[in-house]
Amino acid sequence: MTMSPDSKKVEAYLARLRQRLRGLNDENVREIIDELRSHIADKAEGVDAALAGLGSPEELASQYMADDLLARAEVSRSPVRIVQSLFRWASLSVAGSLVFLSSILGYFLGIAFILVAALKPFHPQTAGLWIFPNGPGDHEISLRLGFVSSPADGRELLGWWIVPIGFAVGFWLIFLTTRSALWFARRYRKSRALPRG
Repeated sequence: MTMSPDSKKVEAYLARLRQRLRGLNDENVREIIDELRSHIADKAEGVDAALAGLGSPEELASQYMADDLLARAEVSRSPVRIVQSLFRWASLSVAGSLVFLSSILGYFLGIAFILVAALKPFHPQTAGLWIFPNGPGDHEISLRLGFVSSPADGRELLGWWIVPIGFAVGFWLIFLTTRSALWFARRYRKSRALPRG
């Protein structure tokens, strides 16, 4: 049995897509390929238009891989997995880039507050939240871990209160960043509505 030129185009496209979907489990790949084959066959405008509407196999595979990573991040809720999936999403869109960068900032600040709170007992004179004058009416606020001495013109704002406040703010920032990232990831996945079996 010989294949029509249209069937050859479809199978070549799906083969390129299958190759790019390495990393997904075999069952998911099979479902994606079957669903797309059916989707292309249902299009009245023809194979060429249906394939053009899907985009390149590489772009489509990137979207499926990002979708899979985001779905796994939703289940695990691990900040490491979330950052990995957001990095993949960031490679696909400006919105993904903004969510990725804001999540990195949120996690960084959360970890910084926790570290300051944890290191305060070991560096009581230098770890904490400090304020430094930069000039008339201008000040700089800085979280210091205590590894370097603080300049003589600075003063600590919270003293030992940095321990409970630092832990509370740090864990709250990590929690809030995780919730926000997962919310944006869910919205992205719903908006993409990639065909699934």
